[in-house]
Amino acid sequence: WNSWNHFACHVNEKTIRETADAMVSTGLNKLGYEYVNIDDCWAQLNRDDKGNLVARASTFPSGIKALADYVHSKGLKLGIYSDAGYKTCSKTMPGSLGHEEQDAKTFASWGVDYLKYDNCHNGNKDPKQRYQKMSEALSKAGRPIFYSMCEWGQKNPATWAPKIANSWRTTGDIHNRWQSVTSRADQNDKWAEYAGPGGWNDPDMLEVGNGNLTTEEYRSHFSIWALMKAPLLIGCDIRSTSSETLEILSNEEVINVNQDSLGTQGKKVSKEGDLEVWAGPLSNERIVLILWNRSSKKDFITAQWEDIGLSHEISVEARDLWD
Repeated sequence: WNSWNHFACHVNEKTIRETADAMVSTGLNKLGYEYVNIDDCWAQLNRDDKGNLVARASTFPSGIKALADYVHSKGLKLGIYSDAGYKTCSKTMPGSLGHEEQDAKTFASWGVDYLKYDNCHNGNKDPKQRYQKMSEALSKAGRPIFYSMCEWGQKNPATWAPKIANSWRTTGDIHNRWQSVTSRADQNDKWAEYAGPGGWNDPDMLEVGNGNLTTEEYRSHFSIWALMKAPLLIGCDIRSTSSETLEILSNEEVINVNQDSLGTQGKKVSKEGDLEVWAGPLSNERIVLILWNRSSKKDFITAQWEDIGLSHEISVEARDLWD
């Protein structure tokens, strides 16, 4: 889970604690959702007299370590946000450029488990160098921290990020609109060959449940992200989410596609107008197949055996994971 898509800068420690509670009470934690991630706007505008980042007193009065302790007590992990620039995207807190080792040690001392590292206000400095520095700092911080690079796909990070990060954004920010969901899927698709266990293409967080798309559209969004082996970061308010949203986010078989041990990103294999076929291999000689109609009209989609990696001689058993 990540705070940005629903809350943006209106985030505080009460929301984070209640979200951790909801992750458990809804059973999402038992399905593999384990990170509760704070995005931008959590820190004071200025560092302390020793140059350390400081949690904003008005919204995180207990501090980040106490919050991490609470999240850990629920069997979950806490994520935090910084930026490979001089300020974060909101301009309300400092970035970590030039403070990489200091900030990585701070995050580790607080018990942070995940870092989303953004790309704003970077002084036009080379992203490979900026993101490499934080990677090295995290490796020396004394605590395993998942490193989520958010470079927006500007310099083709899929070609160089696998050596330094656990995931890397291949796109700009997603928005709660159908065109945004489809375009992010297309942008992420072209980098499929670079993803695999230990390093994943990231088309940005899920908009499922944020209230602008239909249930069918959100189901498509979740399915394609699962097929692409994208990080599944819930972006809605799970404290008050609808049963329809929870049903989508809790589809265990679709989650299993995403978490399959083979770790091969599925791809778009054919397209005719708004009618598309996406597919990819799974472990145990299985294949995941999505027939995706992007239009608002009903239509028929045919998947050719050869497009999805099967020979004509083979017989298969097919099952709808949403049925």
